Amino acid sequence: MEQLTIALAKGRTAKQTISLLEKADIAFHDFHPDSRKLVFHNQENTVKLVFVKAVDVCTYVETGAADIGIVGKDNILEANPDIYELADLKFGKCKFCVAGLHGQTPLDKAEHLTVASKYPYVAEQYFKDKNIPITTIKLNGSVELAPLIGMADVIVDIVETGNTIRENGLQILADMDHISTRLVVNKASFATKTASIQKIIDQIKNGLECTV
Repeated sequence: MEQLTIALAKGRTAKQTISLLEKADIAFHDFHPDSRKLVFHNQENTVKLVFVKAVDVCTYVETGAADIGIVGKDNILEANPDIYELADLKFGKCKFCVAGLHGQTPLDKAEHLTVASKYPYVAEQYFKDKNIPITTIKLNGSVELAPLIGMADVIVDIVETGNTIRENGLQILADMDHISTRLVVNKASFATKTASIQKIIDQIKNGLECTV
């Protein structure tokens, strides 16, 4: 079996992903959570694991630097890459939402909105479908501040419980896409390494069944 490269998103779902890979008999014996290494190999040297920022996983996969990527659906939607999405791994669940101040004009009556988000492409596509013209402001963090200080009318962000939204005096105005961790594959790799990639996917799906 030829060597495959898996790009894994750093962050909140990395521990769950490593656990899933171990259940799928894809183990990296020199890996430990406190390591600063970015590249790991399995014992058979058939799988190379690279840790990258979540926002970069799709780029690694689309360019062929990685054959497989494991990343949140939010990053896939924002990047809109030319890759295959082949499996929903069912963890890291949350959702996109639109949030704003209490008592503001309902979204369906808005003539124009200024929208702050870490995900401007997602925001633009959502409001385009609603026929609401918007101006987007790209923010990388603390987006809840934007409506509070008059920078934006609403925000588009991901939420799990909605507590952060509520604690900052905002309310959820609309639910958008549901999000979870997905397995994505480079198109050329899937054509040239089909058997090896399918074997990895089957192992991971078996690993998922072990977690149920």
